[in-house]
Amino acid sequence: MTTVALFGAGGKMGGRITDNLKDSDYRVLYVEVSPAGIENLRKRGLSPTPADAALREADATVLAVPDNLIERISADVVPKMRPGAMLLCLDAAAPYAGKLPSRPDVTYFVTHPCHPSVFNYESDPEAARDYFGGIKAKQSIVCALMQGPEKDYAPGEALCRKMFAPVVDAHRVTVEQMAILEPALSETTAATCMVVVREAMEEAIRRGVPRAAARDFLLGHRNIELAIVVEEIGAPFSDGARKAIEKAKAQIFRPDWKKVFEPEALRESVEMITRPPVR
Repeated sequence: MTTVALFGAGGKMGGRITDNLKDSDYRVLYVEVSPAGIENLRKRGLSPTPADAALREADATVLAVPDNLIERISADVVPKMRPGAMLLCLDAAAPYAGKLPSRPDVTYFVTHPCHPSVFNYESDPEAARDYFGGIKAKQSIVCALMQGPEKDYAPGEALCRKMFAPVVDAHRVTVEQMAILEPALSETTAATCMVVVREAMEEAIRRGVPRAAARDFLLGHRNIELAIVVEEIGAPFSDGARKAIEKAKAQIFRPDWKKVFEPEALRESVEMITRPPVR
């Protein structure tokens, strides 16, 4: 049985992981310092373990804490880990930005959920509304063995599958590729486009379209348009839609927008994400 120290066990992400691990084959030591987090553990019938005691026993340590706290917390945690133990980060930002301390005899494993696909088609109503994942909806994950022996990849992936269950596929990538996926692809690009789409809906409403009609029309078209774009179906855009897209891209996007994927832009983005909070 592998012993896991879960830091931030009563927080937003940590609580989800706690729920998936507490009845598993893993022995979990729940590390939490905030009163709200400790209360969340209490409601689950669990109690926290002091950090140093957990680190003395842990085969794997999971940092379910905000990106901008990873550097400070890992600087305290990593030196206390057992040789050969594994540190798991739940996002590529801090590892890619070089925020983890040097410790060659500790394995660094990085993972992140893909979140449930819009094309999941869950029959269970609760699963259908599990937009984040990790409760009932199926999702995939990405995993990277940043440092450590190759033999550590399989147990790292197995733990991640349990943390984010139910998992369909675990895609092995590098830390740099994970940083391309987030923030560059999913946040810098896709989330920005989604915000613009919302602003476009509000503009249609401002111009007189009833809100309910605008929302239904937008969400229905988003579904079919996304299915066309990612080749979920074989149907193409209509001739009129293609002409509208070709003209609008030049008006809405800068010609050099793909530079957000360049290494310099990625570094700038992860540095911003991992910057410690101002006290």
